[in-house]
Amino acid sequence: MTEAVAPDRTETLLAEMDAARRKGPLQHIVIPPCPELLARLQQVMAEAEPDLNEVARIASSDVAMSAALIRSANSPLYAAGQPAQTIGQAMNRLGLAHTARTMTRFLAQGAIAVPNSPHLQRFWERAAKRAVAMSYMAGRLPGVSPDVAHTYGLFCHVGLVVMAQSIRGYLSTMVEARARIDRSFVATENANHRTDHAVVGALTARIWRLAPTVVAAIRLHHDLETMRESTAQSEVSTLIAMGLIAEWLMRRHEGLDPDADWHEHGDTAMTWLHLTNDDMLAWEDDLRPQLDAM
Repeated sequence: MTEAVAPDRTETLLAEMDAARRKGPLQHIVIPPCPELLARLQQVMAEAEPDLNEVARIASSDVAMSAALIRSANSPLYAAGQPAQTIGQAMNRLGLAHTARTMTRFLAQGAIAVPNSPHLQRFWERAAKRAVAMSYMAGRLPGVSPDVAHTYGLFCHVGLVVMAQSIRGYLSTMVEARARIDRSFVATENANHRTDHAVVGALTARIWRLAPTVVAAIRLHHDLETMRESTAQSEVSTLIAMGLIAEWLMRRHEGLDPDADWHEHGDTAMTWLHLTNDDMLAWEDDLRPQLDAM
């Protein structure tokens, strides 16, 4: 996690995406606009000392989002004493960081509607689980921002939904990609559509003005050899490795076997993060109540 890195790797990826957006296959992808309330929230949270009153005003401007915050504050994970009944009470109970993350999840889910397809069932539920697992891990790893980790976990696979919205026949491609054993999921996407969900997800994050590290990690989250390269950008590789661990934890929680990426790159992710099997099992136990609550 501390080896020398090429300082311009992320900038190169951003420039490549911008060029593909102007005259490549990405120019035909329709990216849902970032909600105005989320843009306001991002601006407030970027301040050295975020204005709590402004966060409360943003939360209160959407009745459904207010209800979601109060519901979260009254969940078994946070409930204590009398139920929270106002935004202020909910924010005091949740804390600023968790309040902002809950609002981000709510606004993203409202802005990027999931097509009615069995291949994308529970998309936002699993995205929320991944984000919770990522922020939990960030609190136990040195030098990792919980907010950045949460954002990456939430948006990691958003390209799947955006492609399903924008590209005719993409849902059939998903079926084919999951069935094929001769090539990877993203290779099938590229064969059929000249792009893939990692690229489209990164473009979405770019347009929504998410952190450049998050954009790059989304772009590379299936280029898992990145974790073995001396030119890898440390923060990006750390997010990718954490994402693999989060998926392993989620699948264990759901009673599923590890996926192909884990079988091929799980040991590398654990080595990159300096984790042992005992660490993983302890995290699984700690996270279970939070994932149950999702």
